[in-house]
Amino acid sequence: MAHYDLIVIGAGPGGYIAAVRAAQYGMKVAVIEKKAIGGTCLNVGCIPSKSYIKHSNWVLSAEEAGKFGITYELKELDFQRLVERKNQVIQTLQGGIQHLFSKHQIKFYEGTARIDQKQVIISDQRLTYEHLILATGSQPFVPPIKGLDQIAFDTTDTFFDRDVLPDRLAIIGGGIIAIELAFAMKPLGVDVTVVEVAKDILLTEDPEARQIVKQQLIKMGIKIHTDVSIEQVTEETIDLQTSEKIAFDQLLVATGRKPDLSLAKQLDVELTEGQRFVKVDHHYQTSQPNIYAIGDLTDSYMLAHVASEEGLRAVQAIRQQPQRPLAAELVPRCLYTAPEIASFGLNQAEAEAQGYQVSVRKLPFSANGKAISASETTGFVKIITEQQYQQILGVVIVGEHATEMIHTALAIKQSEGTVHELADMVFAHPTLSEVMGESAKSVLFKALHE
Repeated sequence: MAHYDLIVIGAGPGGYIAAVRAAQYGMKVAVIEKKAIGGTCLNVGCIPSKSYIKHSNWVLSAEEAGKFGITYELKELDFQRLVERKNQVIQTLQGGIQHLFSKHQIKFYEGTARIDQKQVIISDQRLTYEHLILATGSQPFVPPIKGLDQIAFDTTDTFFDRDVLPDRLAIIGGGIIAIELAFAMKPLGVDVTVVEVAKDILLTEDPEARQIVKQQLIKMGIKIHTDVSIEQVTEETIDLQTSEKIAFDQLLVATGRKPDLSLAKQLDVELTEGQRFVKVDHHYQTSQPNIYAIGDLTDSYMLAHVASEEGLRAVQAIRQQPQRPLAAELVPRCLYTAPEIASFGLNQAEAEAQGYQVSVRKLPFSANGKAISASETTGFVKIITEQQYQQILGVVIVGEHATEMIHTALAIKQSEGTVHELADMVFAHPTLSEVMGESAKSVLFKALHE
């Protein structure tokens, strides 16, 4: 019977990062994964979706070039080759994780783990442990829509297995992944319709940012239905209570994810009120002192980079060197459409609700030299500060490369700087990032291009 200092169940971005760090500290580590190494993000989430978005950006770039005299003719779209490229990207990254496991002598077990008398069982093998990290992630949430259990449909767990493009794709859901996939599919020639029962799409995003992306989706020809009630689904249509029928060849249900609590329940660790998440303390320790839970199992952002950071902090706690928990206001949130949205911290309403005297300044990309030269003028930089000390409470960027630009402001926030430090930075010219510097100056009434 093999014994380990640490067993990590789940080889996603939380689990594998925690395992590597623990091994770097000299611990004997095992990782167990019942599906594919790399978890949801690598196999059916962040990475394949970004691969498909890149394919669509190639098409959109060619269309943009045609407006200015560089004309391309799209003679054929070989989707099978695009699928193969996506698979190659995944395999490359999986190989990187396997290399890390080999390099750090981490034992990797493929199979479904179960718990019996404080032992972890995989097939006919029994493992014992000093510490256990649960990183079992989440699974798609499928709402109880009439008729859905009678038809074939995709979730994000199955969507990327398809190697043929549909003519008409209907997406139930208007969150991040639903909108990213709508954006990815439309330029490839798919007729896309988004159906959202909430008041609007992308309700987690800044209202002004959301509106810009929504307008872009509509401009692309994506049909968006919001604030609707779904009567039922059939094999060919989504039937709304207004009697409107939305036809499709392929249906994607992308209405969020829910934690996989199966092992947590076997271990009898305490859950949060409502039984939705594993209850953990500030160091990701569960109600059982030698068991930790990270990532989608906990009541935090369901993001790969959050799971990774939580995994690192859990390992530090196991080593009796606890760190502060991950602060929600320091987590970047990203949407990878075109334009992109990136943000962190509080929005204006949240800041005011917390009692701050708030200052909000926003500058567009439309006056920026790099944006104009690259035809990337859509969007803005918005900085939310409190008035007494000019602390940065939140930042929203909408535009090309926003998901890269956000980290400049985040670094200032992380290092306890204020908008003064951001305003005093020298930004290279011409760059899109200059708008961030100008926005910071604008907070201090020093902007030069307003």
